Amino acid sequence: MFRITKDTQMGELLRTFPQAAGILTEMGMHCVGCPSSHTETLEQAADVHGMDVEDLVEDLKGFLEM
Repeated sequence: MFRITKDTQMGELLRTFPQAAGILTEMGMHCVGCPSSHTETLEQAADVHGMDVEDLVEDLKGFLEM
């Protein structure tokens, strides 16, 4: 089973859950299409966008019904 954590890489998340791209975009993370973002962890992406990583992880889990 796939677990979403602060250490999950964006690329891995998007390969496993393509629908996460729309969710992340709605949350203000418009970098999901950027090739370099795919090697970032959720923690790194949250930091760049001024988001709390724990809130981001919980929101993703909720949207993806995990």
